[in-house]
Amino acid sequence: MGRAFFRFANAIHVFLYRRTRGRLGGEVQGLRVLLLSTIGRRTGKARVAPLGYFEHEGSYVIIASNAGLDRNPGWFHNLKSQLRATIEIGEKNMPVEAKVIGPDVYSQLWGRLVALSPGYAGYAKRTKRKIPLVALRPR
Repeated sequence: MGRAFFRFANAIHVFLYRRTRGRLGGEVQGLRVLLLSTIGRRTGKARVAPLGYFEHEGSYVIIASNAGLDRNPGWFHNLKSQLRATIEIGEKNMPVEAKVIGPDVYSQLWGRLVALSPGYAGYAKRTKRKIPLVALRPR
């Protein structure tokens, strides 16, 4: 039931976001929201995920928190398999290239994220994994 509910809630979020060009569903935990479109690495099907983001040096940084669960979200695996994706911000669509944030800047960006949205610190405490940050650079 949990997984089915999550998919249903995700579909409603995406529908409302697109219908209102981001006016509804355009913010979560103090972060603006984008829609990330990927291709499923196993299914080959189009997938869309609404994700909080912040900007850094011309990129959109997204967080693979998966609500603090001990596994990375599906979209993260899809991006690692195929680094090219598409995002929607409001009514803008753009192709992007993904890059997992390395240790050289991770601490700085994680600190900025927690300052913008303190709830992510709770996710980090809840999980055993280091929550990945991913930079999406327009191409």
